[in-house]
Amino acid sequence: QVQLVESGGELVQAGASLRLSCAASGRPLYRFAMGWFRQGPGKGREFVAGLSWSGTSTHYSDSVKGRFTISRDNTKNTMYLEMNNMKPEDTAVYYCAADGRLQTLISGESEYWGQGTQVTVSS
Repeated sequence: QVQLVESGGELVQAGASLRLSCAASGRPLYRFAMGWFRQGPGKGREFVAGLSWSGTSTHYSDSVKGRFTISRDNTKNTMYLEMNNMKPEDTAVYYCAADGRLQTLISGESEYWGQGTQVTVSS
């Protein structure tokens, strides 16, 4: 079992930057592909960014490409999402996910999920 706990969500203004963290416990993080999803008000859960276990392969949704950066520190069992130039449409609950396969994670079928952290961007 892997437990994932997100943190860092808060209320920010448009144009601001914010960093989310996802702390993993239970099993070594390096065994898993990791990623972020989000669910905005009245919307379904959508893929945001994904990262292979080695950190060498990254994937981003078109809506965040060039603004968000995903990274991981396997020595700390932690993953990050650096969000820059934030927009009101980034408002959502952000979820951390982990799976043994990156493609399975990107498809939204991850084995492990966190509880989410709220990010609100005001205009």
